[in-house]
Parts: sequence; C-alpha cells; structure tokens
Amino acid sequence: MGERRTAVMTNPYAGIVEPLDPERPDHKFYNLSMLKDDRYGRLPFSVRVLLEAALRNCDEFLVKKSDVENILNWKETQKKSVEVPFRPARVILQDFTGVPAVVDFAAMRDAVKKLGGDPEKINPVCPADLVIDHSIQVDFNRKQIQGHRDGLHMLKYSSWGSQAFKKMRIIPPGSGIVHQVNLEYLARVVFEQDGLYYPDSLVGTDSHTTMIDGLGVLGWGVGGIEAEAVMLGQPISMVLPEVIGYRMVGIPDKLITSTDIVLTVTKHLRQVGVVGKFVEFFGEGVAQLSIADRATIANMCPEYGATAAFFPVDNVSIKYLEQTGRDADKLEYIEKYLKKVGMFRDYRDKSQDPDFTEVVEMDLTTVVPCCSGPKRPQDKVAVTDMKKDFEACLGAKQGFKGFGVAPEKHSNCVNFAYNGTEFSLTHGSVVIAAITSCTNTSNPSVMLGAGLLAKKAVEAGLSVKPYIKTSLSPGSGVVTYYLKESGVMFYLAQLGFEVVGYGCMTCIGNSGPLPEPVVEAITKGDLVVTGVLSGNRNFEGRVHPNTRANYLASPPLVIAYAIAGTVCIDFEKEPLAVNASGKEIFLRDIWPTREEIQDVEREFVIPAMFKEVYEKIEKGNERWSNLKASSDKLYSWDPNSTYIKSPPFFDGLTRELLPPRSIMNAHVLLNLGDSVTTDHISPAGNIARNSSAARYLSKRGLSPRDFNSYGSRRGNDAVMARGTFANIRLFNKFVGKQGPQTLHLPSGEMMDVFDAAEKYQQDGVPLLVLAGKEYGSGSSRDWAAKGPFLLGIKAVLAESYERIHRSNLVGMGIIPLEYLPGETAETLGLTGRERFNIIIPELLVPRMKVTIQLDTEKTFQACMRFDTDVELTYFRHGGILNYMIRKMIQQ
Repeated sequence: MGERRTAVMTNPYAGIVEPLDPERPDHKFYNLSMLKDDRYGRLPFSVRVLLEAALRNCDEFLVKKSDVENILNWKETQKKSVEVPFRPARVILQDFTGVPAVVDFAAMRDAVKKLGGDPEKINPVCPADLVIDHSIQVDFNRKQIQGHRDGLHMLKYSSWGSQAFKKMRIIPPGSGIVHQVNLEYLARVVFEQDGLYYPDSLVGTDSHTTMIDGLGVLGWGVGGIEAEAVMLGQPISMVLPEVIGYRMVGIPDKLITSTDIVLTVTKHLRQVGVVGKFVEFFGEGVAQLSIADRATIANMCPEYGATAAFFPVDNVSIKYLEQTGRDADKLEYIEKYLKKVGMFRDYRDKSQDPDFTEVVEMDLTTVVPCCSGPKRPQDKVAVTDMKKDFEACLGAKQGFKGFGVAPEKHSNCVNFAYNGTEFSLTHGSVVIAAITSCTNTSNPSVMLGAGLLAKKAVEAGLSVKPYIKTSLSPGSGVVTYYLKESGVMFYLAQLGFEVVGYGCMTCIGNSGPLPEPVVEAITKGDLVVTGVLSGNRNFEGRVHPNTRANYLASPPLVIAYAIAGTVCIDFEKEPLAVNASGKEIFLRDIWPTREEIQDVEREFVIPAMFKEVYEKIEKGNERWSNLKASSDKLYSWDPNSTYIKSPPFFDGLTRELLPPRSIMNAHVLLNLGDSVTTDHISPAGNIARNSSAARYLSKRGLSPRDFNSYGSRRGNDAVMARGTFANIRLFNKFVGKQGPQTLHLPSGEMMDVFDAAEKYQQDGVPLLVLAGKEYGSGSSRDWAAKGPFLLGIKAVLAESYERIHRSNLVGMGIIPLEYLPGETAETLGLTGRERFNIIIPELLVPRMKVTIQLDTEKTFQACMRFDTDVELTYFRHGGILNYMIRKMIQQ
C-alpha cells in the first residue's frame, strides 16, 4: 500500500481520488467526472480506458500530463500520429509465446548476472497469467488416445517459472483455451488492487487476445517481446488510434449463427479498412447479442485488421459475470465503479453515443448463413453459393481464390481402401472436420447447436465417413460439462466429434497426420481436398499440408459438411445423405431452431458449473501437482535437452550502448510477394523429415517419430531458427514455386532457407527480405521475428506491415523498411539479386526516410518504420530486451 500511496501523492491528478463507497474509505478510485471536462463525455468508451490508465499512472516521467491532455483531446489529435503511453493492468500469455517468454526471462537473468547486476531484478512487475492449453495437437481421434501435449520438459519448465518469478500465475494443462479461460475466469472487468479500483485492461501474446473486448475489457495482441517489456514495467508506446464506430441495427434471422455474423462483419470491415484502428460497437442491435456472440466478433478482430474491437460493459455483461460464477460483491463494485466514471453503456440510449472518427453500419437482417475460404478468413461465401464458388476456384488462376487446376482434371477421382472398405476422393472432398479454436468454442449457442444437430443426425441414421479426421476441442472444461449434462455429447461422439483436449489444435496447424491411404489418394490425383473448421485462420498451408482448400464455418456447419463429405453440395437442393432406409435427409431436416438451442442453454449453462470447474483450475491435475521443479532463481539449463535451450539473443551484449551502424553489402535472402503471413515465417506444425530442423534433431540422436512439432520445441532456438521460413506454401520469387527453399546468390545453389542463411553468416554477409503488402499478417508469433534475427536478417523492405509483426521486428532490432507511396520492387526494378547498402544516419527520428544504395549504382529512399521515439530507443539498443537489461543494470 505504501508504494501506491506514494504514486498517488506524486501524481498531479491525486486530487480526484476519492472513495467509491463512503463506508469503505480505504477503497478509492480516480473519479474522472471530477475533471469537469466536456471532452471526456464525448470520447469513445475505449479511449476512456486509455485516458484513465494515463491519468492514474501519471508521474511526469513515463507518463506525462501532456499525454493525458492528448488523450482528452482525442477528437483533434487522433489523425496526427500522436504518441501516447499505455500501461495495461495485466498481461496474458499462451504456451506458444508464453513459454519462450519464460525462456527469455531466464536468459535475461543470466545476462544481467554476467554484466554484474542483480538477476532477480528481472521479474514481472505487471501481473501476468500463462495459460498452458493452446498448442495441443490431434494425433489420434475417434476412440483412440487423445491429443498429446508437449511433454514433461515444457511442464517442468513452466512450473519452475511460476515459482521463480513473482506476479506470474500459471494455469495448468487441461483447463481450456487461453481466451476462453480469460473470458470465463481471469477477467476482472474492474481491478481492485492495493486499495484502488480501475478498469481491467491487458495485452496478450496472441493476436486473438481481442476476444476479451467482447466483455468490455480493452485488450489486444502484442508481440511476445513487447509483452515481456510490459511485464517488466515498461508502458506500451502507441499512436493514439482512430476509432471506427460500428453501428448494429436489426434482428438476425432465426437460422443465423454468431459465426455467420462474424464472417460477415470480417468481410465488411476488411472492405472499410480498419488496420491500426480501434473498432467500437454500438446501436440497439448490440443489445441483442450475448457476450459469447460479442466475444466471437471481437475474437476475429485480427482477421479484419483492427487493433481492438470493443463492446463497452452493459447489463448483459453483468449478467454474464453472474452466470460465470463471479461473486456478488464484485458485481456490485464493478457496476458501481463503471457508472461513476461514465464507462457503463446502455446500447439503446442514443444520447450515450460518443464521437467517432467514422461510423459504419451493419443491418443484422441482411446476414445469411456463410463460410469463409478457401484460403483467407475475409473471403466470405454464402452457404448457398459454396458449390459453385468452389468449382470456380478450382479452375481460377492460382491465388487467394484460385487453384489453377486444368479443366480436364476437374473430374479427377481416386479410389482407396480404408479399414477394409472402399472409398473415393474428388476435388472438394472433406478430409478434416474440426470443431476447434477460441472463436466459436466459447459460444454455448453454436456449441449446443452443433450438439443438437448431431443428435438429430444420429437419430435420422446419418454418419460421417471413417477416414474424415473429426475432432472436438472445446474452449474450456465448462463446455465439456454442459455438452455432457445436456446429453448431446453422446451424439457428437457417435459422429466422431469426441473431445481430444483443450486448445486451438487444427486452427493453428496442429491437426496431426491424416490416414496414409488418404494422403496417397490426394497425392495420386493431385486433388484439392478440404478442411472445414470452426476456427479463425485458414491461410494456405496452415491447417494441413494436404488440404489446399480450407473453410471457416460454424460448428453446426462443420458437422453438416462432415456428413456430406464434400463442400460441393447445395444444401437447399441436395440431401446430406441417404440413410439405411433409403430416405433422403436434408440439412433443413436436422437444423435446430434458435428456440431449441436457447431452451437447452437456459437449463444447462449455469453458474454452479463455472464455479465447480474453476475452483480446481490452478491446482491442475495430479501429474501437474506432482511436478518437482527447482527453486533456484537462475535456471539450470540442461545441455542434453532438445526442448529447452539458452538462447543466444544476448551473446556479446555490452553495458555500453554502441551507435547504430549502416547495413553494408547485404544480400536478399528471400524475395516475397503480398500477404506473407506469420505462418509462412514462423515455425509451426510438424517437423518435416527432410527439413533442416529434422537433420539437427537426427544428429542429436532422435528418430523421426520423436521429432514432435515446432510448437513443442519453441524453447529451443536451434530448432526454431531452422524452421523459420520452412513453410511448404512459401512462395519465393527466387525459386518460382512454393517451398521452403531459396537461392544462395554467390554460389547460384538452391538450398533450404536456413542452410543458405548459415552460409551467408559464415561469410559475414548481412541479409534482408523483400516483400509486398501486409507482410506478417496472421497470428502474433514472436518467433516470426526471433527466427529472422537468428538467420542474420537485418532489415525487411515491404510495401506494408501487419501491426503486431512490425512491432515484433522492432523488438528484435530488425529494421522494418517501407517503400515510399507509389513505389514497389517492380516500379523500382528490383530483382533481389542486387547488393544493398542501407545508410543509417546518426540522428534518427520516427518514420524518417533513409537512403538505399544498390551495387547497380541505383539509389532510392524508403521509410524507416520506427513509429515512435520509444521504438527508436529499442533499435539503438539492438532490441527491446537488450534495452531492458541495460535499464535493470543501471537501477
């Protein structure tokens, strides 16, 4: 309490601190209404959260009065690229990026000790939660062993981290997907800490952290590197965002699911253009949406490119907190606090509508059942158009909506035997059907809808072909609970949708292997087969190497397409199947009504269920409880471990800051096009047997069956560096076809990307990457920046960047260069075979232009995308973690 009192005394806004309840004078809050500033009531609700955080943390050092004024004056400053600091209330980590964060913290402690400092200064000062469930893989399904996890190495290491670092809470395996656990359990909505109330807010190491915005908690994804700095007390430096007001009106048709709404919103907002902006939802249509519906829409925020997708707290939010078992006294102070500071919303009250940068509108009556695909989440396809759309994509030119299959091959059909029965595959055949990911498995309406559809399908005598890889990975234990209690789990299992674990699984590429006869048939016929999943990402090569077409769909539609066995079906005119009695069963015959779903939800999704599941959550299972982890403050690295390894990020780090140097005589490692995603860059999925990573593991004595996935080995930089740019769908212009290879320019030899980078590094040659638009779109993966750093890449030259990935590049000291408006590699005549000199001046300012000289004597300029002074500071130090180490040593 002493630390908090000191902060209040030195804060220039200490005069507006008062008790929330006169009967509890020791529980106070910053009463923003006492500012008596008319501008506050006109601010978007999301910006009010930024303002409160700046005001509460104002110390005239990291956060200044001028920052508070800039936020208050948002209407004037929003379009002027004004930089403001933001100190979120907490950080959330998932295993894929959270475990590397713990590895980095351990390595930072080693570095601090080596430089003569106190290693225990490397410790979270901002509360952090690490949820282990995320990257589980479906190795087995249909009454086989359940999906496996990453092994004892990772669990013991996580257990050590929970003991070694203060303010770090570990949620053990078997609990649920990080975002749903956040929604159902971790979210405070209003913090009560050290006698002070303030809004819950967060950043997370996963792009779908935005799901929590559906509950009125402002949050978004950041790079793992940036999250580590926040954990160490560093505010996020951000450009004050524009806020797009998204008005929702109308009542959706009774057959519409929340998935249909979100896929429609995703396409609409991609067309509007919201990259780098906040989206704030309002209008009477919002009042009809459940928190699960809002969370589904907020979850897909990265797919439409916004930073955050905010639904202010209203009565529906409070009812959800009550339903999920929050204490009554907490609900009382949450509502009281938010009303006092003007952050409680009545969506039907138009007088509460704030000012927005721009307003766009969605009429919910216009939404139709839909999917998205075959390669991008924003490419919405009405279910009624799926058959003709797929057929059009089949022959269309290779691209986001095309596969370039010759007309004479459209009717390819391959027969194969599976478990003693003959089957056949054609283009459009479904081979993966997964109810998975955080997007939809948090929503009782679509999960129970899927269960009721399964029940009706089984009762009608329908089944799913046994070779189709079906799986169900619920968002949390609560989902499993209500599916069982309502009686629908039995029917889901009958169709092959058994619980294989909790995690994103298929949505992040952890779909596991397909049956060998299926793979052989696909390969023999060069077939474009499909995966259908209730996820949020379907980029080419992400779901599975053998499914070239992948569609996002609601859980009920996942089951429908699994029963049909193909996406080439018109549900209106064609039956799903013919049952044993010879009767044609159509989708309309088994589709549950909204009333049926709501009746089951009211009966079975109850507070006691949430309390029972989450009372046990931090204890974990017996295996977790029995883990024996070292109590040492420095981690004892095991040189024989192929899972956890001390990274070389801080090798050669000096106490003194060295001036930045120009990049001279650099070669281009990769020449890439548009929409290169973090899936293309970051290691993910299975480790291919002919890859650089496989050769490394083989030399360590491992057999291919023990290679596991890149996700499981994300604590080993040697494996991850070798898996960088190893995606089989990567299209490198040097190669002219998809694959994880590049041209080693000095020798003219084609080789794996890592092997080429290694040769360049041995010769002391710096590297860069050429790219097109939206470089680094997709998931928030810090290894998409760490990997290139380890390959020796000093800069990326692209037409534009996805926000989180650009931040990650900055965090690793890699320069994000951007072509000037109207210029591209093509307009400048760049082939990628040139040698590059990137001239870095001594005096650096945000977004400055730098000169690039080629060995062809051509010279041009590019924008150096360090957007803030803080980002420039990180660059001068060689990255954000280097900066934090030097800062800790000086304290």
